Amino acid sequence: MTSKKDKLFLFLATFFVANAIIAEIIGGKLIVLGDASFSFMLNFGIFDTQVGPFILSVGVIPWPIVFLSTDLINEYFGKKGVRQITNIAVVLILYIFLIIYLTMIPDAAEGISPVTDAAYGQVLSQSMWIIVGSIIAFVVSQIVDVLVFHVFRRRTGGKMLWMRATGSTIVSQFIDSVVILGIAFYLPGKINLSQYLGFAITNYSYKVLIAVIITPLIYLGHGLIDRYLGSEVAEEMIEEAAANSQI
Repeated sequence: MTSKKDKLFLFLATFFVANAIIAEIIGGKLIVLGDASFSFMLNFGIFDTQVGPFILSVGVIPWPIVFLSTDLINEYFGKKGVRQITNIAVVLILYIFLIIYLTMIPDAAEGISPVTDAAYGQVLSQSMWIIVGSIIAFVVSQIVDVLVFHVFRRRTGGKMLWMRATGSTIVSQFIDSVVILGIAFYLPGKINLSQYLGFAITNYSYKVLIAVIITPLIYLGHGLIDRYLGSEVAEEMIEEAAANSQI
């Protein structure tokens, strides 16, 4: 019979993987948060960078669930648990992109198919740079998240859950924003350095805001899990996760 620990991991992993995959598939649509004319300039010494308007991919919408799932898996299953769900997500994302690519090869039935090849490709296709950039950024940011999470945990003696959960997300998502925009857009020459920095700042600002907003949900999730497992079992899992995640 499946134990409560296994059921918990399966539940958290399912939400993590599902939302990570959804974010990849819907990421091609861009939206503007707030006033489309809002912007300001930042001076970096040798050049100025325009920050704003706040243009984001709709792929960021499911990421709060990814953040929350990562923090809870980090807390109860440690580095090994995060590595497992990250590997699963990467394999499934690659598989999905492969299937999408294969389905784009045959022509749509002209006059019959309600979706044309052009419309199908415009919605579902992603450039190779975006695919590579998003996967590398995802893996690297997850590795950084685990390291920072458990560094904060040791420094605080297991106290201040908000610091290790929110702090690790803030640090790891800086890496994520810089890497994905750099590989997907700056390196191929689609944007210049000033635009790259501006987009990175706006994307990172959104992620920091979300990380702070969902902090109460981390405490709620922690409390529900402790009640589900029992305080003694939950504490044992947390201690084991911390011990097995030593750098």
